Amino acid sequence: MSGKIILITGCSSGIGECVAHGLKMRGWRVFATTRQPADVARLQAEGLESLPLDLRDSTSIQAAVAAVLEQTGGRLDALVNNGAYGQPGAVEDLTRAALREQFETNLFGTQELTNQVIPVMRRQGRGRILYISSVLGLVAFPYRGAYVASKFALEGLADTLRMELADTGIYICLIEPGPILSRFRDNAHAAYRRHIRAETSSHREKYTAMEARLLKEGPAAPFTLPPEAVLKRVVHALESPRPRARYPVTVPTWLFAALRRLLPTRALDAILRRAGGEGRR
Repeated sequence: MSGKIILITGCSSGIGECVAHGLKMRGWRVFATTRQPADVARLQAEGLESLPLDLRDSTSIQAAVAAVLEQTGGRLDALVNNGAYGQPGAVEDLTRAALREQFETNLFGTQELTNQVIPVMRRQGRGRILYISSVLGLVAFPYRGAYVASKFALEGLADTLRMELADTGIYICLIEPGPILSRFRDNAHAAYRRHIRAETSSHREKYTAMEARLLKEGPAAPFTLPPEAVLKRVVHALESPRPRARYPVTVPTWLFAALRRLLPTRALDAILRRAGGEGRR
């Protein structure tokens, strides 16, 4: 893969950081992006080419793409859309501001960035665009409504884009992880504290248990895997001559995808309520 160029979002930790280092070791030229200047400096010190990119900010998106293309002579072989976070909370407690903030990062910014690089790939006659989705882009868990909605929408855009670009040499792939070791819960807890008023909610007892889950050290769910499990699927999606449209990662993703096809809605709801801990897990 020597000489291949890739842009990755959300590289401060977890999946993004793992994928950035893993692809660099495979010979890719990696541009690892993150919001915080301190993380940019750390990634650079670790040997990665890193630059700031805030998916909530159109100017930041445009500047990052321009900087990458300037350094590569206008070439970009792949994009991994990994930057995202989860906004916990019951749907009835989600404000417009909370939903807007969730979608600005997980959907609007992600697709704006994607649309910036598609013309480059069209000129090249080839490219790979990967969306890191989630098992919650396939099924819903209680108290994850904002995140679920953003991932369902992301999957819809990716599926549509895949058909629209079918004859261009640009492949669109969805990576669908279940529980992965990362700082996801830390960021989710910060979003919860920012937007949810638990003391006045009808769900306040559930929120107490949910906060304990978010603050728990170590894996919070069965079948949790390290981010290297996602890296393995990303490598196949990027390097296979015929990549798959979807790459499930972890047992829960395989299981719930199958149950969604096989079970009536009421039965599936009962299983998902238990699996999601009704906010406790």
